[in-house]
Amino acid sequence: MEPTTPHSPQKPRVAALVGATAVGKTAVALALAQGLSGEIVNADSLQVYRELDIGTAKPSQEERELIPHHLIDVADPPEPYDAARFCREGRAVLHDLTRRGVPPLVVGGTGLYLKALLSGLFAQGEPVAGVRDRVRQELASLGLPALYARLIHWDPATASRLHPHDTYRILRALEVMAATGKPLSEFIAAHRFQDTPFQVLKLGLRLDREELYRRIDLRVELMLEAGWLDEIEGLLHRYPPDLKPLQALGYRHLINYLTGRWSWDEALTLLTRDTRRYAKRQLTWFGSDPAVRWFTPDQIDAMAAVLAEFFG
Repeated sequence: MEPTTPHSPQKPRVAALVGATAVGKTAVALALAQGLSGEIVNADSLQVYRELDIGTAKPSQEERELIPHHLIDVADPPEPYDAARFCREGRAVLHDLTRRGVPPLVVGGTGLYLKALLSGLFAQGEPVAGVRDRVRQELASLGLPALYARLIHWDPATASRLHPHDTYRILRALEVMAATGKPLSEFIAAHRFQDTPFQVLKLGLRLDREELYRRIDLRVELMLEAGWLDEIEGLLHRYPPDLKPLQALGYRHLINYLTGRWSWDEALTLLTRDTRRYAKRQLTWFGSDPAVRWFTPDQIDAMAAVLAEFFG
């Protein structure tokens, strides 16, 4: 790994702030970016979409006016957006900020997006049309649970990091397996994300598990009070419910309520449970990275000091 000190001028310096959902990344990022006179680069895979505002905990317009934010509201909901596109667009932003002498602070909880941006993305190649059609036909005939069970059998490493309802990524992993005869996890292990064009400092936010869960429950409550259901109803007037971003955490739960599949109590219970499980997966992902330096959200001064030394 490249050293995270200011003594290697050949590569631009980039700081990242990571952590589980609801841990407080937005508020901490604003405080740190202000102290740095820096700008924030979003690394949340849903905040890239326009119209998905409340359910993605997107920074408010006032917060975005306080500190410039990048890669928020850059795609319409039906528009394809993945880690490869994020890597291309994110690196263009980072190089522009570096050229202007502005310290970049990448902020988000989508581990794959962060990894792709900072360490490169392995090449899977374009999907094979016949394979893609066949897998989608199997989805229609067999259902997603059967395909997820197949993925568990073929590629347990990939299945373990995907939610059983993550249709897009489950299908993509099965396409790779069917087209190449190799599991997606094997391609990832072989690549090892060696493309490191930046010097990177990673700061992580963590809280006691019970406190994090309390914050998750409170966030869901505040989102609903802010009109999350109305936001989703408006989206359903314009887009089909199986659209990729509408199948994301929270959105699919409330869509199941609005379409009568679940009761309100069921939707709320499963939403809370799945958000906690997602936070646990995020903690596992970031916790396995030895480069992350961990802090609690109230340790602003300590994090600011580390950033000041890093950017020199």
